[in-house]
Parts: sequence; C-alpha cells; structure tokens
Amino acid sequence: MRFWQSLAFTEPEQLVALARIAEEVGFHGVMVSDHLFYPGKLGSRYPYSPDGTPGFTADTPWPEPWSAIAAMAAVTTRLCFTTAVYILPLRHPLEVAKATATAAVLSGNRVALGVGAGWMKEEFDALGVDFHARGQRTDEMIEVLHKLWSGGMVEHHGACFDFERLQLSPAPSAPLPIWIGGASEAALRRAARLDGWIGAGNTRADLQVILERLRVLRRAAGRAEQPFETVCALFEPIAADDVAALEDAGVTSLVSYPLAFAIGPHSSLEQKRGALERYAEQLITRAH
Repeated sequence: MRFWQSLAFTEPEQLVALARIAEEVGFHGVMVSDHLFYPGKLGSRYPYSPDGTPGFTADTPWPEPWSAIAAMAAVTTRLCFTTAVYILPLRHPLEVAKATATAAVLSGNRVALGVGAGWMKEEFDALGVDFHARGQRTDEMIEVLHKLWSGGMVEHHGACFDFERLQLSPAPSAPLPIWIGGASEAALRRAARLDGWIGAGNTRADLQVILERLRVLRRAAGRAEQPFETVCALFEPIAADDVAALEDAGVTSLVSYPLAFAIGPHSSLEQKRGALERYAEQLITRAH
C-alpha cells in the first residue's frame, strides 16, 4: 500500500517544507488540487456535498499546480506528486503537455497527471471554453497529450484541437501516468482505459462498488492485466489492521485527507508536522 498526503487548501508558503516532512516520515507522495479562481457569484453546484456548496471559500488558496510541484520536487528525492484533480478541459493540450513534461523531467519522472472534467462553469465561461463540451475535450486532450509526450514530430486533426507537425521538448523519458478523478460512469470508463483512478472521498461500501465496476470496465477495455492505480480517500477512519483488507479489495493507495480538515483551516508548520508524524506512526509504519 502506498500513502499520499493531500495538500489541498494548504498555505502555499508551507508547501515546500511540507514536501520535505512528508518524504521524511514515509509518505509515497503528495497531491495538490486546482482551481483558477473563485467567482464573485457562484451558480454551479459542487458535486461532492449534499447541498451543492463547496467546502472552500474565495480566500482558499489555489497555487498553480505545476509550479508548486516543481518547487516541491526540487527539495525531495523520492516523493511523488500528482494533481487531484487538474481541470484538464479548461486548458489547451499544448500548454498542459509542456507543463507536465517539464515537471516530469525536473523531478526524475516522479509525477502523475490526475485529471477531472470540472464542475465550475464560471471558470470555463471566463476562458471562453464550452463547458458542455468538456467531456469531448477531455478525451481528445488525453489522445493529444500522449502524442506530444512521445518526443517526436506529431500532428493532430480533431474536433476540438488541430495543429500541424511539431515537436515538444523536453519530453518525459518515461510514460507519464494519467489518473482520472470522479465516480460518474463517464469518469470510470475513461479511467478504465488509462492508468488509474482517484477518488474524491467514499465510504467503504461505495468504494467496493466503484472498484468492481472498474474491474468490469478494464476487462471490457482489454486492460485487465495492465498496471492500474486506485488512489482512494475514505470518509471512515482507517486503522493499520484495515490495510490488508483494502489491498485485497483492489486499493493500491490511500489518501490522508487535507490537513485543513484534520487540524483546522489555519495551522502552523509545526502543527502540520505533528499531524503527518501521527499519521505515519499510526498507519504507514504499522501497515508496512
């Protein structure tokens, strides 16, 4: 079992130090999240709360993910990084390919691209991107990213993106995994064709259903024998004795919830160190 620490909602000035601490106490990786801004008038419904209200405000920090990952990678040697999740269809694939490839090169291939289709229409509207075409854009962007990361001259002529022959450099020296976030049928089908799935928080009962559905979809996609990462966050408390059962169920990675949830929205670096050390002692060390 691998263990990840979510650094969503964390004070940006603490990220670099927290990456060092997470590596020191035994985490496999850390994850950052993504929003461009918080709109003055939010009409979109947040999909992960009963009343549709997000668990963050306009003051919640959202540092640019790949800048943050590059900074944290520079002060670590083993720690891995992912986005949970990056709003892929909001961007252009050439820009995403450049940012992710650079992060992969600078980190020694310690990054994965965790993506979602997005839910906040206001972000798409501000950039002039069709919110209702985000699923189509996501699928085509994944195809384009794989081409661009290959390191040679490529071209693409699709419904959403069109460009003549060009080459991205530097390109990753190893495959850059793409993990899909979300529990909709579309998200699970997309994940089954790729390298992994990231949960946004589930009960164990819900997780069992999702993992079984992923197994069915991966078999249908002819990928049942390929490596596949399941990065799972549980709403329920986890003890070291639970880890083996979760592994048997198909979980490959567990996520420690954002420190803002565990010890409050504002805390010192030393308070966060204490929380990471306690998690490591109670779960990571005993599970291994």
